Amino acid sequence: MLMRTLPTGILLLLLLLALPLPAAVALTADGVALLAFKAAVSDDPLSALSQWSEADADPCQWPGVTCGNALSPAGAQPRVVGVAVAGKNISGYIPSELGSLLFLRRLNLHDNRLTGAIPAALSNASSLHSVFLYGNALTGGFPVALCDLPRLQNLDVSRNALSGELSVDLRNCRSLQRLILTRNAFSGEVPAGIWPEMTNLQQLDLSSNAFNGSIPPDLGELPKLAGTLNLSHNRFSGVVPPELGRLSATVTLDLRFNNLSGAIPQTGSLASQGPTSFLNNPGLCGFPLQVPCRAVPPPTQAPPPPATSPSSSTTTRADQHQPIKTSLIALISVADAAGVALVGIILVYIYWKVKDRKEGRRRGHSTIGQHANADDSDSNRGLCRCIWGCRGRGGGDDDSDAPSSGDEEGGRGGKYSAGSSEGELVAIDRGFRVELDELLRSSAYVLGKGGKGIVYKVVVGNGATPVAVRRLGGSGGGNDRRKEFAAEARAVGRARHPNVVRLRAYYWSPDEKLIVTDFVGNGNLATALRGRPGQTPLSWSTRLKIAKGAARGLAYLHECNPRRFVHGEVKPSNILLDADFTPLVADFGLARLLAVAGCTDDGALYPAQPPQPPSSGGGGLLGGAIPYTKPAALGLDRASGYRAPEARAPGARPAQKWDVFSFGVVLMELLTGRCPGDHASPSTSASFSAPSTDRSGSGEHYGAAAAVPEVVRWVRRGFEEGARPVAEMVDPPLLRDAPPLPKKEVVAAFHVALACTEVDPELRPRMKAVADSLNKIG
Repeated sequence: MLMRTLPTGILLLLLLLALPLPAAVALTADGVALLAFKAAVSDDPLSALSQWSEADADPCQWPGVTCGNALSPAGAQPRVVGVAVAGKNISGYIPSELGSLLFLRRLNLHDNRLTGAIPAALSNASSLHSVFLYGNALTGGFPVALCDLPRLQNLDVSRNALSGELSVDLRNCRSLQRLILTRNAFSGEVPAGIWPEMTNLQQLDLSSNAFNGSIPPDLGELPKLAGTLNLSHNRFSGVVPPELGRLSATVTLDLRFNNLSGAIPQTGSLASQGPTSFLNNPGLCGFPLQVPCRAVPPPTQAPPPPATSPSSSTTTRADQHQPIKTSLIALISVADAAGVALVGIILVYIYWKVKDRKEGRRRGHSTIGQHANADDSDSNRGLCRCIWGCRGRGGGDDDSDAPSSGDEEGGRGGKYSAGSSEGELVAIDRGFRVELDELLRSSAYVLGKGGKGIVYKVVVGNGATPVAVRRLGGSGGGNDRRKEFAAEARAVGRARHPNVVRLRAYYWSPDEKLIVTDFVGNGNLATALRGRPGQTPLSWSTRLKIAKGAARGLAYLHECNPRRFVHGEVKPSNILLDADFTPLVADFGLARLLAVAGCTDDGALYPAQPPQPPSSGGGGLLGGAIPYTKPAALGLDRASGYRAPEARAPGARPAQKWDVFSFGVVLMELLTGRCPGDHASPSTSASFSAPSTDRSGSGEHYGAAAAVPEVVRWVRRGFEEGARPVAEMVDPPLLRDAPPLPKKEVVAAFHVALACTEVDPELRPRMKAVADSLNKIG
């Protein structure tokens, strides 16, 4: 009855009041703060914020916004924990309202066109631990107010227009781990007395600014600093503080392009820095620079002698000459001792050379194509001939096992004779005793073949000693080339390390060149990661063991070997594994041996153009047990995905930092299970669709974004933008291990891989530092 008596207008009003409120009224406070950022954007050419609408009740569905409820009470509304609007080319400014996002952990606005100052109100977002604002046009001074954030760990404001001096209040950033200020306009002196309080700082980059004055000595008191301490391209003057030698041996110092002077101190880790660390400081001298420190010149005018009596004058002159006589005697004694030592070294060297030649003559040289015994089967003779005697063949599938009837006979113990040419088997290691005749008579089978020759497993010493023999082939070559090949083989043979494949012997003749190495019988890392039928996936402890061993082997080749090798092709197929999964680095120095043997050009390992896809047997065969397969082309991404971006530039000269980058990619593959060219799944690629930048690993400096492997970009964005938890980046089989995966160890290994894969080679650590960092894990 009441409904009938009410006027129609009042009835409609009651119905409207019963309806739910508009969505805009229900928008959370976090959503309102984000809309303030949208309002501060003046240009959004990619419509990155077009879906941020006040009509939505929940901002957690907006692109670039991440929500979570880990810090909120149970059942509460999820709060905004991440904002990632990076690489969208948006213009505008950063509003202070973002400071009201109390649960915001990651703020990623890098590589846009934002201007204005960094608002001090961001310090109100007390949960912030990562702020990435690099690659904008921000102005003003250093945002010292952010040091009030209790959890701030990463602050990167590089590539902006920030200016002014650094404040001593920077000491309040006690939880900071990464501070990147490169390529701004900061000036003045870097404050001293604040660095010992920043006990968690691991990376410091102040390069490419206008800092002047002296380098603060207390920079040497950063206990956790690792990677690179970059002070290059500034105006620092004075001496290199010897206190910097207190830094960890894993720290690579970069002091290039300053006005430093004086002798480089040889204290602590300073003594292990390379010359690159000190270049373009005209006043610096001493090791490792090839600039001697000159002694202080004598005064131009000596003071007049005091007036004394003749007797005292005679005594004075005698006293003045006495120190000269003593020093001269000492100098003569040292010279005599050095001369005797030099003569002794020469005599010992001659003795060993003569002894080696006599032993070589006693061993004699056998005919390569001779029939070893009357009871040898035709197939064995044919196999041996195909290993060392086949010439003019294409290396087809049938060459490895087809009998040959054209063996040349020769007297036992004579030199190899083929077309009136001579050959000899030379053992590099005195502990390696195998005759060429025994090598020929032993059983052998093909391990693999490819563009770098055919590899055989040969069992010698009554079946107890397996070795791997690579037939390089090659035709021609006079005495000069033979000497060059011998010198290269001996240089490779000097590399003796538990994680490096050992070269034992080599054979040279004008028509055949062989190299003999230890045999490693458990395949390579590429096979172990991809898995064999019935094989258990590699555990975390095994992967860490492989990473540590491979890093030690490469560090030895870089630092300890007299040749200071550049491997040039570090990849999983060139990391062999023994029965205990101990890694051994293989194929180093092979490109040069191939070039000298006449099989390829000197630049084959580092071509000016992108390399052609190798065959399946092209890598990792030296000393390795790989099932024989026909050559099959690999994809170019997988074959060349481990190569450093600068290695692809035409005319690039090989450098050890190439190996560091390649090892970083291998380490990422160990951690993620992804090949270099593997792309993120469709569900994840959308969040990574922003244009690549230098820091995210695009290789922009080298002309193509594809120069950096996809897995590197994927991991770097996951860490820098916090877009993915670590558990989603590691190889899934690792999460199923019986002992839980140690997250701290995994994160530490990821950081090592990220440091190795920096696009700028100067920012990458040396392999010695990489090995030291990995040894500290676990």
